[in-house]
Amino acid sequence: MSSPKFLSIPTTLTLTINLSSSLNPPRTPSFFPNPPNPTLTLRLHLTQNPKNPFFHTPSKTHLHLHHPLLAAPPSSPAPPPDHQSEQVLAAQEAILEFLQELGVSGEEAIFVSLNSPRYMRVLVDGVQELDELGVWREPLVGFKEKVKYLAKEKGDNGKVAFLESVVGLGLSSAMNIARHSSAETLLGLIDKVKYVKEIFFSGSNDGGLIGKNARRMMMHLSIPIDEDLQLTLSFFEKIAARRGGLDMLGSEDATFRYLIESFPRLLLLSLERRMTPVVEYLENMGVHRESMRTIFLLFPPVIFCNIKVIKSRVLTFKEFGLEDKDVGRMLIKYPWILSTSIHENFKEVLSFFDLEKVPKTSVSCAIRSWPHILGCSTSILKVMVEQIDDLGVANKKLGQVISRSPQLLLRKPKEFLQVVSFMEGLGFDKETVGTILGRCPEIFAASIEKTLKRKLDFLASIGVSKVHLPRVIKKYPELLVSDTNRTLFPRVKYLMKKGLSRRDIAFMVRRFSPLLGYSIEEVLRPKLEFLLNTMEKPITEAVDYPRYFSYSLEKKIKPRYLVLKGKNIECSLKDMLAKNDEEFAVEFMSGENMLVTSPSPTQQ
Repeated sequence: MSSPKFLSIPTTLTLTINLSSSLNPPRTPSFFPNPPNPTLTLRLHLTQNPKNPFFHTPSKTHLHLHHPLLAAPPSSPAPPPDHQSEQVLAAQEAILEFLQELGVSGEEAIFVSLNSPRYMRVLVDGVQELDELGVWREPLVGFKEKVKYLAKEKGDNGKVAFLESVVGLGLSSAMNIARHSSAETLLGLIDKVKYVKEIFFSGSNDGGLIGKNARRMMMHLSIPIDEDLQLTLSFFEKIAARRGGLDMLGSEDATFRYLIESFPRLLLLSLERRMTPVVEYLENMGVHRESMRTIFLLFPPVIFCNIKVIKSRVLTFKEFGLEDKDVGRMLIKYPWILSTSIHENFKEVLSFFDLEKVPKTSVSCAIRSWPHILGCSTSILKVMVEQIDDLGVANKKLGQVISRSPQLLLRKPKEFLQVVSFMEGLGFDKETVGTILGRCPEIFAASIEKTLKRKLDFLASIGVSKVHLPRVIKKYPELLVSDTNRTLFPRVKYLMKKGLSRRDIAFMVRRFSPLLGYSIEEVLRPKLEFLLNTMEKPITEAVDYPRYFSYSLEKKIKPRYLVLKGKNIECSLKDMLAKNDEEFAVEFMSGENMLVTSPSPTQQ
């Protein structure tokens, strides 16, 4: 007999529960009449968006329970004949009773029975087929009893229905896990699913950060990969194909099903026994519990790793000079360092930098802050190192560059050369570009459109003309990678609030480029207040000599001011500060030695 792929589910399900007169009612109440005990009828009105009682705090039970079913599509066919609706109700009741007999709570059993249509379809089709053939081995009366009998005969003990309804697995995946977990009880499987959800999805929404890191890890992977990494990439691909893409990697609703499909062993192993030593070991390395889910989601196979293997691979990094806390931070950024492929490439990367005569301390610093380097083949690293070397940056200088901006090594050569051309377009020769690279390598890892050009536009907006740009940038290249909204603009706004015009600020920046790199609270405010309130000088003095902000307030500005005040001498800020101690002593102290120290509280 032909039948639709899925049975249409009625919108209201009526269940009758025995109310035992005993003070200690049985764990599994009957949902059908059994006189002389009184009964209670529950009507389940099925709506959308069911709350999963397995992972949500259950609400109080009312006479009308609102447990919705999987919503049918708008193009659903007309309602089924009455006899088919009756079969669906009977099948749901049979599954409900069967699950409760296995120890599942009433609310959880209701949820599973209402949300496992594929499992129910298999049972209903089986009953109909046996009815047509007339080959029942047991004398059964009623459709419900036959469905319940088949559910028991299948031998999965309700696991398939649970995995379909709660985990969201298809029938083949659910049956495969049920078959391989035959020694596990249904209640044990329920507890295991709850445990897996806790370690992978506990905590607040990550805002897509885990997915962002996953994309970065894949982008910079250019070595042959082992089976564990292949499984992880396949898992990422499944999430990426869904709505929201990898940004949803940290979302339980979007990810859990594909996590189990990709790594069914998660439900087949004694996880707590395996996980406890891993969790404790990670904690000893300074990894907080809330950060562990990042490690597990970005590299699920770590759960299957023998703890001895994990310790041996961590030991390799420690022998290189990294501490436990360093490796712990690396794991959060790049948990693939525990994979076989990355572990083997680590040795290749060390050999490569050794041949390039890059100091070990610089390599260690680069790997510690940007472990993604370890997923890059040495052939690709070699191309970038040659590009950097072409600008006169090699050996120790190269070490300084990669320790400050290790991500530069992962830049595409074409993008790197575009930044070099951009800098040459500003008027710098090749040698100067190399000097700027050595001082501020972050520039060459930045986006031309999103970062570098925007800084030029900002400088132009405050009055720094194009002709002055080379001098300003050469003196303080860090301007090109300073945050406009959080760093540059607030400092301009503060100086204007103190009475300076944009023209004044542009003049100061042209004369002293690092001006806008100083903190308002730690440098600009205290030194301006000392200038205006204590020294009683006009703010125009700072405009004429903006280098004033570069000197230490306690070690130079205050001591020299006190000397001049004691001798009743008036002079410009430049005359006061530009001289070294010997020159200052000769001119203002009649040859006395100038002891540059902080004045005592009494002197202040």
